[in-house]
Amino acid sequence: MKCVGELSGRTFLITGANTGIGLATATDLAGRGGRLFLACRSAQKGAAAAAQIAAATGTDQVRFLPLDLADLTSVRECAQAFLALGEPLHVLINNAGVGGTPGRTKDGFELVFGVNHLGHFALTMGLLDCLTASRARVVNVASDAHYQAKGIDFDRLQRRTRGIAGMREYAVSKLCNVLFSQELARRLDGSGVVSYALHPGVVASDIWRRVPAPVRPLVTRRMLTVEQGARTSLYCATAPEAALRSGAYYDDGAEREPSPVATRDLGEQLWQHSEAWTQAR
Repeated sequence: MKCVGELSGRTFLITGANTGIGLATATDLAGRGGRLFLACRSAQKGAAAAAQIAAATGTDQVRFLPLDLADLTSVRECAQAFLALGEPLHVLINNAGVGGTPGRTKDGFELVFGVNHLGHFALTMGLLDCLTASRARVVNVASDAHYQAKGIDFDRLQRRTRGIAGMREYAVSKLCNVLFSQELARRLDGSGVVSYALHPGVVASDIWRRVPAPVRPLVTRRMLTVEQGARTSLYCATAPEAALRSGAYYDDGAEREPSPVATRDLGEQLWQHSEAWTQAR
């Protein structure tokens, strides 16, 4: 996978960049001259990640932005804080995610759906004018877990996660990432904004931190490192645009056919629900 070698003058905003794939992605981009905004829930961890990246790469172009994807008010505030800086935004990487995490968001949505999809939908929409002005890329970190989803029960998305591991909810949330990327590409066709979804591989990252401790080693023991997991994110974020197709799904640096469940009709339904839910709160 060939990526451009010089990113000076390019601005990137990455969610969940204080750990795991996000941190590995941000470190690589900063090392190639990119200007980085790390959007993270924990101010302490976000600041520590920015300092770690700066120390590793010698850059002073890394900043922290507070973002709690489980709280739509926080999402709006993050978007407004970035817009107030007057910066361009060349690449938005919707990377943050949770798995094995039961609960509900502050706004009453199933937690995994709320963090993995709805918060990112609201952030992208909040930054849309800036993204359009910059003719930006939107990179959505999905998963091949989306193949396990049989569809979307929209009523269930407003209830607490079922069970302890929440794997069915995780699969649905990743299907939502793929559908959102496809529908965003359709709606912004001709605007200069492009959208890609990707499978990073099965990665031993902090996304599994809330899986019960006795089970966690069994879940993660054969997974990729975070550096390996970041490769396709970096490819979608920096490869020459001619090598990529807006709305497509990528795995290991190559386009792959998404689940047959990821239809245009379902994508339109998801968009309509997401728009209504984020605007009503």
